[in-house]
Amino acid sequence: MPEFTAKDVQALRQSTGAGMMDAKKALQENGGDREAATKWLREKGLAKAGAREDRDNSQGTVAVSTLDGVAAIAELKCETDFVAKSDQFSNLVQEIATIVALEGEEAAAKKNDAIDDLKVVLKENIELGRVVRVEAGEGSVVDTYVHRQDGRGVLAVAVELKGGSVELAHDIAVHIAFAKPGFLNRDEVPAAEVAAERETLEGITRAEGKPEAAMEKIVEGRLTGWFKERVLLEQNYVKDEKQTIAQLLGDASITRFSLVAIGS
Repeated sequence: MPEFTAKDVQALRQSTGAGMMDAKKALQENGGDREAATKWLREKGLAKAGAREDRDNSQGTVAVSTLDGVAAIAELKCETDFVAKSDQFSNLVQEIATIVALEGEEAAAKKNDAIDDLKVVLKENIELGRVVRVEAGEGSVVDTYVHRQDGRGVLAVAVELKGGSVELAHDIAVHIAFAKPGFLNRDEVPAAEVAAERETLEGITRAEGKPEAAMEKIVEGRLTGWFKERVLLEQNYVKDEKQTIAQLLGDASITRFSLVAIGS
């Protein structure tokens, strides 16, 4: 007689997400011991999951958690948008964001076992992506924005603002989500990138036959346009292009911002 019942198989299936035959075999291999069967399934599943680690996982979900003066972003990566939109996946990435907000970026490692279990259940190459934690300094506020698409977060922004309101921080986070700046100010742009772009612009301007006397002014104007695409403070505000972000800020200042986007 078997050392387990159909109810035992069903209970193991519900707790692990395993198929009926896998759950039955796990119980058979472990004398009906549910805890041992669960471990057996996990080990077998992770062995299979290891073979999927070279598969592209450019899909996923981002989530944010905002507490008093703290904002966190977490990214969980997977292979398909179908999995990325599942409740199990969304719930886990939200749990990761919350624990990062509460305890710090390193605390995301506490969810490694849960990620491994999800690999087994959902049968995809799932891994933790970027995690970011922004804590407001004295006189500062933080806020976030998540851009959602087809029921999941695909891009998240966190902003720390000094001398301004939470509402202003949120407006700037929304702007960042759409304008996608790479840097806060010109000083952050690597000098080598600036030099390479300047050289390129000089070549283009000369090829157009512009007069040498006007060369420097034309190149500088074009370089300013290049900076506006990349530097937050110089960008025109998406909700009012008559003013730049620097003008929108007034007496406030942006301490830092973080942008995490799926697939980037």
